[in-house]
Amino acid sequence: MEGQPQGPPNPAGVENGTEPCGEERASEAQETTVTEGAAKIAFPSANEVFYNPVQEFNRDLTCAVITEFARIQLGAKGIQIKVPGEKDVQKVVVDLSEQEEEKAELKKGANLAPGDQPRTAAVGEICEEGLRVLEGLAASGLRSIRFAREVPGLQSVVANDASARAVDLMCRNVQLNAVAHLVHPRQADARMLMYQHQRASERFDVIDLDPYGSPAPFLDAAVQAVSEGGLLCVTCTDMAVLAGNSGETCYSKYGAMALKSRACHEMALRIVLHSLDLRANCYQRFVVPLLSVSADFYVRVFVRVFTGQAKVKASASKQALVFQCVGCGTFHLQRLGKTSGASGGRVKFSAACGPPISPECEHCGQRHQLGGPLWAEPIHDLDFVGRVLQAVSTNPGRFHTSERIQGVLSVITEELPDVPLYYTLDQLSSTIRCSTPSLLQLRSALLHAGFRVSLSHACKNAVKTDAPSSALWDIMRCWEKECPVKRERLSEASPAFRILSVEPRLQANFAVRDDANPSSRQRGLKRFQANPEANWGPRPRARPGGKAAGEAMEERRRVHQNKRKEPAEDPVQRAARLKTFPCKRFKEGTCQRGDQCCYSHSPPAPEDTAAAASPDHPKTSYQNPPGSGVAAGPGVD
Repeated sequence: MEGQPQGPPNPAGVENGTEPCGEERASEAQETTVTEGAAKIAFPSANEVFYNPVQEFNRDLTCAVITEFARIQLGAKGIQIKVPGEKDVQKVVVDLSEQEEEKAELKKGANLAPGDQPRTAAVGEICEEGLRVLEGLAASGLRSIRFAREVPGLQSVVANDASARAVDLMCRNVQLNAVAHLVHPRQADARMLMYQHQRASERFDVIDLDPYGSPAPFLDAAVQAVSEGGLLCVTCTDMAVLAGNSGETCYSKYGAMALKSRACHEMALRIVLHSLDLRANCYQRFVVPLLSVSADFYVRVFVRVFTGQAKVKASASKQALVFQCVGCGTFHLQRLGKTSGASGGRVKFSAACGPPISPECEHCGQRHQLGGPLWAEPIHDLDFVGRVLQAVSTNPGRFHTSERIQGVLSVITEELPDVPLYYTLDQLSSTIRCSTPSLLQLRSALLHAGFRVSLSHACKNAVKTDAPSSALWDIMRCWEKECPVKRERLSEASPAFRILSVEPRLQANFAVRDDANPSSRQRGLKRFQANPEANWGPRPRARPGGKAAGEAMEERRRVHQNKRKEPAEDPVQRAARLKTFPCKRFKEGTCQRGDQCCYSHSPPAPEDTAAAASPDHPKTSYQNPPGSGVAAGPGVD
């Protein structure tokens, strides 16, 4: 984007999407054109920050979710959306009210007046009663352009970015895709823009936030700028923080302490939902999760925001603290509040009682870590997920990542909605140092014992079950009897020794059951994508001015590759390097290797000995020879 003006574009022209934005002048930098879905965008070839192909799954899923949300919202108004590739006959989602039933009967009539024909909303057309969409951090505008070209029932799409170069690029891409009537580029701080749309009449029906890193600075404004029952879509790519590597940082951003756990990806989803609900509660609003996905290097949540003082009072009972054992990984949840029935059909809210455990773990005797608060209610609306899954399955050609969307959503529909977090196969077996049972064997044992069990889309080897931890460890004790562990190798203080020293009360049956293998696993649905290219993953943060990374970025990647691994050293060079260090045992007179010793047996120089013997000189070890270039090494005191 070199050679382009630095000042912001004309606000009026940019907001309406009518400013030329650089069409009349030739760009000095080479550009790359990318086609994704129904959109085609151009961005500087040297600045790969503007386009990340790995996020195509994120964008495809977002288009599918907003389409179903528009079908529900507009269906209640008697408007039917027309999705490319779908059959003409589509059911309209309506409320079961007398008024809507009358409308449905009128639509079935053969002789309808021209004015009584059912209203439709097609892709690329302005729907006066449609959705108002805001993409707070639009960059090249790809996501907003895809909304305009793939999602029907839209009134307008505001593509906002704080960068003048990004807005200029958006304007040209909007003109390139001929969607200036729907997509309105805007240059502003996303927070200020959302704060300016707090009035009920000015709020957005859909807000999409996909920042680089944490969305925490934008959440407070977002929960105020979304309409009643509107859709809020949030992406978090700071997984190191949400997964427990920096608990204090997680608390400062999301108001919750993250723990290192095998279930860290689902815990990350629940922490984000807790943060959204907490910020919404400040304004007498609350969130209802529709879909929460952990994929690749990020998490993505879709929630609806409502207003209601009574429902806000119940928010405390939806949050929970997590007690996690540092030895065996067993976890327990403690709700922050509780609800109970009162006289007259009223609901009474009060503080919960606890803790649910003793200071030491009942299984291994280790201490507990305290994490959270996090969202303890279901993280998906299975009815809505089923609608999205059906729409994608019946029209697979609509998205490039349709197979993966079907796989992820199918596993989500099989998850136990009322069971937060999960264990993993390798966690259970490594704790007691035994061989790992197959997934079907462990699931069958839980089903034989009368418990429910499911997979999790967030982890391949996840075991999500309503069985208490005591029953789960009893099953693992029974498995250890079939595959014994050498007890003499276990420390008496280790979790494995303490767990295995207790006889199981439950006799597990590992015979494989037919219902132990879920449908998504039997069909071999695609859930995890293979690395599509070299250096695959999150892109680096955009540089000031949008300057190119180019060869400098490739050189940086090469330098940092395997930076913690010592390169292979030539044996001759290693021997010469070790000879530069004096032998401690030779100094003490105990070295018996003689000339075969890899360290130097040369006596110290006279000036060094005199300096070491001087009372004004502190006692030091032998100094490295001049020019050796080694500050320290083996054999030095």
